[in-house]
Amino acid sequence: MSAVLLVLVALGFLSIVIEDIVHIDKAKTTLFFGSLVWVLFFIAPPGHLETPELMAALNENLLDIATLWLFLMAAMTFVAYLSSKGLIDGIVNRLLPAQLGERSLMMITGLFAFVFSSMADNVTCTLVCITVLLSLKLPRDKLMRYVVLVVFATNAGGAALITGDVTTLMIFLAGKVAIPHLLLLVLPAMSAVLLLAWMLSLPLKSELHFEKQEAPFNRGDLLIGGLFFLTIVSTIGGNVAFGIPPVLSFLFGLSLMFMVVQFMNRDEPILDYVRRIEFDTLLFFLGVLLLVGMLKELGVLAYFPDLYQYLPAMAANFVVGLLSALFDNVPLTAALLKSGISMSVREWLTLTYAVGVGGSLLAIGSAAGVVAMSKVEGLTFGTYLRYSGYLLVAYSVGFAGVVAVGSLL
Repeated sequence: MSAVLLVLVALGFLSIVIEDIVHIDKAKTTLFFGSLVWVLFFIAPPGHLETPELMAALNENLLDIATLWLFLMAAMTFVAYLSSKGLIDGIVNRLLPAQLGERSLMMITGLFAFVFSSMADNVTCTLVCITVLLSLKLPRDKLMRYVVLVVFATNAGGAALITGDVTTLMIFLAGKVAIPHLLLLVLPAMSAVLLLAWMLSLPLKSELHFEKQEAPFNRGDLLIGGLFFLTIVSTIGGNVAFGIPPVLSFLFGLSLMFMVVQFMNRDEPILDYVRRIEFDTLLFFLGVLLLVGMLKELGVLAYFPDLYQYLPAMAANFVVGLLSALFDNVPLTAALLKSGISMSVREWLTLTYAVGVGGSLLAIGSAAGVVAMSKVEGLTFGTYLRYSGYLLVAYSVGFAGVVAVGSLL
């Protein structure tokens, strides 16, 4: 049964790759295979597990999924409201000059995503960046380059701070690195982003012209925009100071938005914005996380620590980063931490960078990539894969930079 489940998981991921060929939405196929493997897991459990053990495994995975689902729902509802009111478009219209080179826009996009993801979570950062890019109405082939950069920059920005990426926080809490050590990741990670921005911008030579128009939003919309920003800030502060889960802070922020809009305009059908979010995105996440959860239950991730018996720690960390594009980096990092492998601070830093940024190499390798695939029409696994060479170079240069700055320790 373990072999059957592994084959079905592989088929689930394959269905994402061949979406353009079979013309079946990836949300449908991943949900089908993700739920199927768990049904079979209960019918013929590997290792003769008992029902309480099966339920514990399912509940653990469903808790992770529900947390992400609710967080996504809250963040996407905020963005849907602000987008419908023209607030995001209006702010971009005010900030951007009437004329801007495509290469300059590429650099600005990369730096913004890098910095913003250090303060916000990857999902929120990706949603905001993609909403801004879509408002610019760029040609489709050029838009893909900007979106690929956003995915990489979002993951790279989050890797350097405990507030930006869960795996960074896990390694920090395990006592493997300290805050001053993590700050050394900023320069190499930013260099990787700028290098990728430069490579992606090479064919772009045109000037972009933007029509400067008066923003249609009012003070109430600005108030909701400020509330969205405060929700992001309080999510970070609440988590660091009191350990409040981000999903709880975002749900509270969403409830405040509902109440504020209710008192400002009683005729506004505020709850309708929940229906405007892309539920295919949520279903896609659900299917992918069910598949990843099954890999964890089958013990596939337990084999990764064996790499360190055959490869030097630095080389093994580099490979683990590549593999994190196929496997969820959170359980992967947990498996490595629980294995008891012994590494220096310099080597733990390279692992922190690798598992944080490596997921950018494939569209399904990170939450940022999955959100981008669901939000941008035409961005598929195959489309994203065309830029894998650029992404691998940027990832490798950043990794080498971490090795270099680690020598300062």
